[in-house]
Amino acid sequence: MATNKLNDNKIKRMIRNPPERDQWVSDGQGLSCKLTKGGTLAWYFRYRLGGRGTKEDKLPLGSYPGLSLAAARKLREQCREWLANNEDPRFKLNAEAQETLKPVTVRDALEYWLDNYAAHNRTNHEKHRRQLEVHIFPHIGKLPLNLADRRQWLTVLERISHSGSPVAAGYVLQMCKQALRYCDRRGYATSTALEGLTIPDVGKKQGKRDRVLTDAELGSLWRWLDNNGVQPYYRDLLRLITVFCARTQEVRLSTWDEWDFDARLWTVPEVNSKTGTRIVRPIPERAIPWLEEMRRSNEGPYLLGQLKKPEAVSQQGRTFYKRLKHREPWSLHSLRHTFITKNADLSAPPHVVELLAGHELSGVFAVYNRSQYLPEKLEVLNRWLDRLELLAEAPDNVIPASFNRTA
Repeated sequence: MATNKLNDNKIKRMIRNPPERDQWVSDGQGLSCKLTKGGTLAWYFRYRLGGRGTKEDKLPLGSYPGLSLAAARKLREQCREWLANNEDPRFKLNAEAQETLKPVTVRDALEYWLDNYAAHNRTNHEKHRRQLEVHIFPHIGKLPLNLADRRQWLTVLERISHSGSPVAAGYVLQMCKQALRYCDRRGYATSTALEGLTIPDVGKKQGKRDRVLTDAELGSLWRWLDNNGVQPYYRDLLRLITVFCARTQEVRLSTWDEWDFDARLWTVPEVNSKTGTRIVRPIPERAIPWLEEMRRSNEGPYLLGQLKKPEAVSQQGRTFYKRLKHREPWSLHSLRHTFITKNADLSAPPHVVELLAGHELSGVFAVYNRSQYLPEKLEVLNRWLDRLELLAEAPDNVIPASFNRTA
């Protein structure tokens, strides 16, 4: 079968001398043009899905000269390839046209990750969304993802860093890289613009948050809380983090239905846990009176009486060291480091402390051991409360000698 029967000169002569009525002219292998009596020419791919006995379909490809002869032949080869794979060229061409006309934008891709992954697997997904709405969407959100190159990504990420938030810039980079990889794995959209970039390229890593309060600082904090030195919301938040080694979000999001006063258990649901696993902590008897007082004072479902935004709580948490006149800064997260370190000094079993902290055990422990170690956890918490009370009773410059490693 003859192929490529036409050439540009022949097409131009046909247009200059149009026929008296519309006619079809073949270029071969399914590509034809329809020449009208008005002197216009349009390309079609003619094919049959079921062989010679089936109806012929005519798929419009475009008009000449907007679609050149060479471009029409390229489309013909694509259509023939689809046919060889038992795919209808009409549907495939329409799908590609839609993708070209309405490409996936940067915003589309990042929101796809937010809605389909982060919303179900990240307790702080709303924080992620707000960061993208502030730092990414206003600048490159409308760009087609495949046209957003590395230079454009770097411009917006460096803008975050230069505005005084280099740690946030690194955080947003890591988040966007994860989002784009998710989109690629799911076949939604593909971009490799961020591959190879690291946090130092756009900002800096968050410093280690390993500050541990001294015994004197811990004692002054516990006295301050017992003497109502701070508003009830933050008094109760600090007390719960300090006693239970809980994450801030576990307490901030906690509702009363998590607390079983009959069984003396606090169960953090998977959705509030950073690791996505349930955390069970026993409630020491000494904690019951102030928990019951909280329940009498706080209306509504939330343990702390209201749901504050994580940014507001975190910001407030960085001010307490000043109000206590501690010389070195510490954050709410520092209270968890303090619990873990001080209980190591008290010879508490490391695996029990790790479970209280909501950490996942590793190795064989993680595979075969499903025990919650509730009696052991309660023993660690009671011993920890003993230590806190002892520190609170001592003057700031006197460290109790008891409760050392061998006590």
